[in-house]
Amino acid sequence: MRGKGLRYWNDSCHQRSDEGSRVTVLAIIPARRGATRLPDKPLRLLGGAPLILRVWQRVLALGVADRVVVATDDFAVQDIIETAGGVAVMTRTEHPSGTDRVAEVARLAAFSNADVVLNVQGDEPFMDELAVRGAVAVVSSGQAPIGTASVPADIDALASPDAVKVVCDDSGRALYFSRAPIPFLRDKADASLRDARVRLHLGIYAYTRDALQAWVALPVHPLEQIERLEQLRPLAAGLAIGVASAAPVAVGGIDTEADLLRANAHWDSIHAVRSPA
Repeated sequence: MRGKGLRYWNDSCHQRSDEGSRVTVLAIIPARRGATRLPDKPLRLLGGAPLILRVWQRVLALGVADRVVVATDDFAVQDIIETAGGVAVMTRTEHPSGTDRVAEVARLAAFSNADVVLNVQGDEPFMDELAVRGAVAVVSSGQAPIGTASVPADIDALASPDAVKVVCDDSGRALYFSRAPIPFLRDKADASLRDARVRLHLGIYAYTRDALQAWVALPVHPLEQIERLEQLRPLAAGLAIGVASAAPVAVGGIDTEADLLRANAHWDSIHAVRSPA
């Protein structure tokens, strides 16, 4: 993490993190080709370049991590990153989650000096800097051994099973994550999404080295399998997950063909070259 004295407030979960000393951050981007809803996802094009390359470039540009590594089970992904001058590590194919893939790389001797391990999903090319820094600050400040981030929800996202909701306690720690609408707004006419602290979870995690290895040593939990949410494994085991606050982004994770179309439209809009007057 670069710099000192940075502060992060979570206005919805009443969380503040203070970074008093510099920590070494290792960012690992898990990428596999086995996605069913968007086949060959890491290789699909965003702005004319493979998605995994765009994500890697974004993590580098944020300047949060001392080292950035792609963890993959595919030689094509490895070749893309190494051709661009980056580091990509081949991992086993049979990992049950991205965190398990990240942990395999974090155990390697070459990366053993990192204080915090940052997991950025390989389909988040527009990730918010505050979300990434906030997740790291949760861990580096000692608030929780695992950090993540959330953004305010709108009513459409609340009802969508593709949008993961998180409810926090008053100290900013996650109580539960779900694809279901939580909290349930029983008296919809009297409740606002802000008052109900309805938040959407972002697929960013930071961990202490011990917390990461403790997570992957746990057996897959029934709640994790039911909801298809890996973060329920450590949560059910009692590991604290601190949740930082971030601003909404125009395009989130890319999981479907429709998401990819929206992402390319957004890319074109922010990278359009203005014609001279």
